[in-house]
Amino acid sequence: MNKHHKKNINFQKYLEQQLKNPEFRKHYEEFGKHLEIAYEIQRLRKEQGVSQAVLARKIGTQQSNIARMEAGEQNFTTETLRKIAKALDRDLKIEFVK
Repeated sequence: MNKHHKKNINFQKYLEQQLKNPEFRKHYEEFGKHLEIAYEIQRLRKEQGVSQAVLARKIGTQQSNIARMEAGEQNFTTETLRKIAKALDRDLKIEFVK
């Protein structure tokens, strides 16, 4: 295997494993949904072969902002999420669940 080849991991399995750690679980409960959104943006972008720079151009921002979003270091407005969804040919669905 090429040393530069990154192994795909199943995020759900990884998350289940990490949630066994009480400290991780505490932080996840505080920031987890934010990270799930960040991961989903990155996954969709890569699945479509779109670079961060191209996605940034499509939504009217800079590549560094996309990098921060995907790293979970930037809050998302619904307007930004709507633009990302449109740029990645997706619909945005936000719901409150019990």
